[in-house]
Amino acid sequence: MNTYPIKEWPEEERPRERLLKFGPESLSTVHLIAIVLRTGGKGRSAVSLAREIYNRFGSLSAIDDASVAELESITGVGRAKIAQLKACLELGKRLLQEKGTDPMQMPSFRNSRDVYEYYRPRFFGLKKERFICVMLDSKNRVFKEAVVSEGTLTSSPVHPREVFRHAIKDAAASVIFIHNHPSGDPSPSRDDIEITRRLVETGRIIGINVLDHLILTDTTYISLMDQGYIK
Repeated sequence: MNTYPIKEWPEEERPRERLLKFGPESLSTVHLIAIVLRTGGKGRSAVSLAREIYNRFGSLSAIDDASVAELESITGVGRAKIAQLKACLELGKRLLQEKGTDPMQMPSFRNSRDVYEYYRPRFFGLKKERFICVMLDSKNRVFKEAVVSEGTLTSSPVHPREVFRHAIKDAAASVIFIHNHPSGDPSPSRDDIEITRRLVETGRIIGINVLDHLILTDTTYISLMDQGYIK
């Protein structure tokens, strides 16, 4: 392991030079963090500091969630480096969101996994619940979406009237409901199950089919149709 300054490393071993020559995918997470930090300080390299940060928190997600005080507790990490890290992580999340919102790539879905993979970027990293209604045409192709509600850390209150207002206005043939659990546990609560049953029944009455209701987290999901709550 190199302990002397990066500028004294052989050129082919320097993170920035490797990135430019071979692409970012050729670098480890620690080396990518080192590029963001730019310098280490106090006789240590940026790679050494990046390694300490990554080992302290264990994942990029944990670094993203870390407070300024937690990051500042690491020797050599000041406000400027914290701002660089947080900005870089936020850009990554926004890139995921952009890739999930291209209006030219509105999909048709084969199963709940397809729905999750498509909408995961839209919900990734959210700290509060968001409930959306996905509207489909008679050929089961998505043509529009609407955010029905955004709630607190643990809840997003919805009412069938508000949920179906968008679908009725835009003449949707069917809908898929999606909301997230910021806790990381996708298990449906009693309220989730009850509102799903009410939405399915309301859809039957007004002639709009509820195809599914997905509960998403950053890493997994549950489909209430797959679980048997939607017949």
